[in-house]
Amino acid sequence: MTDWFARPVLVVTDVEASLRFYVDRLGFTCPWHFDEDGRAYVAQVDRQGCALILAQTWPEKIGKGLMFISLNVEPETREAATAALDALRAELEAKGVLVKDGSWGYRLLVVDDPDGNQLFFNYPADTVSGKVAGDEA
Repeated sequence: MTDWFARPVLVVTDVEASLRFYVDRLGFTCPWHFDEDGRAYVAQVDRQGCALILAQTWPEKIGKGLMFISLNVEPETREAATAALDALRAELEAKGVLVKDGSWGYRLLVVDDPDGNQLFFNYPADTVSGKVAGDEA
């Protein structure tokens, strides 16, 4: 059996500025980066099993990324999942990150990076009819 490992690419204007946001404010680490002309041009950021690649390629795609990120908690209960997301929200807001509420049939915590790429963290499913993520922003 072969396992797959996905690393989505988020296209950004400036990898070094994005690294500062993802590392300093969102709590990711940067295990590697590729430099061109003395500046980071492509980099990977990791946090707790979530790996993203930030790249300055394809300028027409800047800020068009959308990632769903789920938090796996133990014990696997609605209360534990909600508490983990509330704790994440408090952590990010304490670092000055704008955290928005959203929904996509269920409640979301939404974070926009400096280029407009969005990270959606889903709360345990509660149906919210007629709303799309980011409508509450």
